[in-house]
Amino acid sequence: MCLALPMQVIRMEGTTALCEGRNGIERMDTMLTGPLEPGQWVLCFLGAAREVIDAERAAQVEDALVALESILHGDGSNEALIQAGFADLIDREPQLPEFLRPAAN
Repeated sequence: MCLALPMQVIRMEGTTALCEGRNGIERMDTMLTGPLEPGQWVLCFLGAAREVIDAERAAQVEDALVALESILHGDGSNEALIQAGFADLIDREPQLPEFLRPAAN
């Protein structure tokens, strides 16, 4: 499974952006997103900004990562943390993205 991390753009430098996230400041390739503005949020994976997101989505992803990290470290007993981290999945069945759903005949 691959996980993209939310990062906030500090500044552009050519086709790369200096971004800050949970692991500190890193340089990200922006060829997939195009030019970015300081303060924008992006999901990053393997040194590249993959998707521009808003601050709310960045917070949701960060909450999920915190909950997942807690579970991985053996602290699955914090139900409030887990529910906050996966609030979009509580009390519903996960939905396939539109592009993975069968085509209507």
